[in-house]
Amino acid sequence: MNAAASRFLQRIVLLMTWTVSVAGCADSPARDEPLPDPLAAGWNGKPVCEALHDDARMRILRCTFPPGVGHERHYHEPHFGYVIRGGRMRLLEDGETRVVDIPDGTMWRRDERFEHEALNVGDNESQYLIIEHKSAGPWPPPARNRDQELRGRPPGS
Repeated sequence: MNAAASRFLQRIVLLMTWTVSVAGCADSPARDEPLPDPLAAGWNGKPVCEALHDDARMRILRCTFPPGVGHERHYHEPHFGYVIRGGRMRLLEDGETRVVDIPDGTMWRRDERFEHEALNVGDNESQYLIIEHKSAGPWPPPARNRDQELRGRPPGS
């Protein structure tokens, strides 16, 4: 990962830390779901998301949708999202289909579990970051440990 991407992810982690510390985040019990989560869901049998980071506290996914590619119906636990490259997406949520133009830099937070599917109906590739808080461990982590983790060193080093 290059330095610019690393700094960008550090900022997202800090923003997520602030968002969760201000708003709180309820622990979600483990569920036996018939739908896949965003990492397991794909499009026509191919993955559209990759895990950039996964530990006991959070998972960061980058999901990429070329034109004509979508994300099969899946569920999300509470999360924060950031649009790296926006575009025109057709979304099916809560039984309603809508087409939306999503600009670069758009951010959102979902505090509850939800299900949806999406399809890139635009002419450009769209790319998103999904940051999920996990219930293991304290959140946000103690400031001393968080600062060390952001510098790429394990706590206590």
